[in-house]
Amino acid sequence: MDKATSLDPRDLELLKNEQFAYLTTIGRKSRKPHTVELWFALADGKIYLSHEGATTDWMKNIASNNRVGVKVGVAKLEAEAAVLEGGIAVKAGQRALYEKYYGPAAEATIDDWFELSKIIELTPVGKAP
Repeated sequence: MDKATSLDPRDLELLKNEQFAYLTTIGRKSRKPHTVELWFALADGKIYLSHEGATTDWMKNIASNNRVGVKVGVAKLEAEAAVLEGGIAVKAGQRALYEKYYGPAAEATIDDWFELSKIIELTPVGKAP
């Protein structure tokens, strides 16, 4: 199936076994769509992404316009994105990401793994056009 289909956010769990998410932001300067391939995980109805290192263009785009598109498998949806700065949501995102790709681990292991990373939380807001 090559053609993407819109997904109701309530059906998000259907995507949990997919490997990658394709995040589309709108360029803060160019105003053109910019898509990147990322690992993702689900927790509590949210999509979590992470990035280690310097702030990227797509992260700067989120700061300028937090409305994003997400494609996972053949499903597409819209979301509001936030680069998180600590708290319970960061821990939930870190755990979900680590366990999806590496399996269960102690909190200290997960904290160490994400020490230099930012966690990005996507809150689905509706079907993509």
